[in-house]
Amino acid sequence: MLPNSFFASKIYSITDITRYLRELIEEDQTLADVWVQGEISNLSQPSSGHIYFTLKDKSASLRCVIWKSAAWRWQGTLLDGLAVEAHGYFSVYERGGHYQFYIDSVRRVGEGLLYQQFLQLKARLEAEGLFTEERKHPLPPLPCVIGVVTSPTGAALQDILNTLKERYPLAEVVLSPTLVQGMLAPPMIVAAIERINQMVKPDVIIVARGGGSLEDLWAFNDESVVYAVANSQAPIVSGVGHETDFTLVDFAADWRAPTPTGAAVAATPHQQDLWEELQAIGEHFKQITATSIQEKVYDLKNLYLRLEKSSPHWQIQQGFLQIDELDQRLCTLIAYRLDMALADVGNLQGRLRALDPFAVLGRGYALVNDQRGRRVDSISKVKLGAQVDVRLIDGRFKASVQQIEVDNKE
Repeated sequence: MLPNSFFASKIYSITDITRYLRELIEEDQTLADVWVQGEISNLSQPSSGHIYFTLKDKSASLRCVIWKSAAWRWQGTLLDGLAVEAHGYFSVYERGGHYQFYIDSVRRVGEGLLYQQFLQLKARLEAEGLFTEERKHPLPPLPCVIGVVTSPTGAALQDILNTLKERYPLAEVVLSPTLVQGMLAPPMIVAAIERINQMVKPDVIIVARGGGSLEDLWAFNDESVVYAVANSQAPIVSGVGHETDFTLVDFAADWRAPTPTGAAVAATPHQQDLWEELQAIGEHFKQITATSIQEKVYDLKNLYLRLEKSSPHWQIQQGFLQIDELDQRLCTLIAYRLDMALADVGNLQGRLRALDPFAVLGRGYALVNDQRGRRVDSISKVKLGAQVDVRLIDGRFKASVQQIEVDNKE
């Protein structure tokens, strides 16, 4: 056997060993997806948003971390001494040299059984058709009476009243008080829903309570309560718990809201929206009225013109206009005919002047008549020594024929 000095052992750093242990733990399938039950102690919720605490039982304790990304769901609900069931995975925090449980889900001890009961009842009621959309009623757009089924001392009621006052103060709000938690709550919730339906007959009912654990909200998973909600005469808005909480009442209600405040918002319009809608309707009515008035004025004008044209006065005026038009046309025609006649007279005068025998006297010609006044236009009509009357342009004289000469014509 060789001396030990020839077989020196490998030396590991603390970091190497810690990393090795972390890898071993993280590779273990059981430790990667596990539920652990214990009691919360040393709870710490620093400003970083993470939650740190220790889970312990009678014999051991376990460091636990809930990262900020998931911690908001349980902010303010985890308390020292609270028995819980936590789900997550194990790993090693190398800087501190200890293993930790990293949690992604927390529930109170016993909620696992309650959740199984929740799923079983949900499946049965769903198979009965209790959650179908065909059973649901539309919410009224302008409710006059709003019923509220909740605890008279809870914060949920004040949230609802404040929201309704700010959004829609016109509605009358009627409270049907009931317990919302504990063994006595389910029959009281059923009675409150039936009472307000029979006595008040509201336009819509808000069923609400604040947030809490599955056990706190269990009254709203009771079968009788679910049937009462589904069979309500008035439509129901469910506002039970916080946004991440779901109850069977949410599925049976006509509308599911994430919170009591959200239920008040879902059940009512906002008065500002109504005012804007009213203004829009007013503007539309003004436009319709103005258009209608314009059309009626146009029709009235047409009727007035038709009436005016049917009146004797209008017909007389039209007769006068026709007479004036005919008179104008007659005058125009007479003037035209007169102009044409004058033109014809002028033409005739010109022709007459051209044919007037006296007209040629001005050019040095003379008219010769015998003693009987007959025109002498040929030498054959006179004899030597005959007396003739000679007419010139400016007078006449007597003459005696002294000589006769005959023109030779070829």
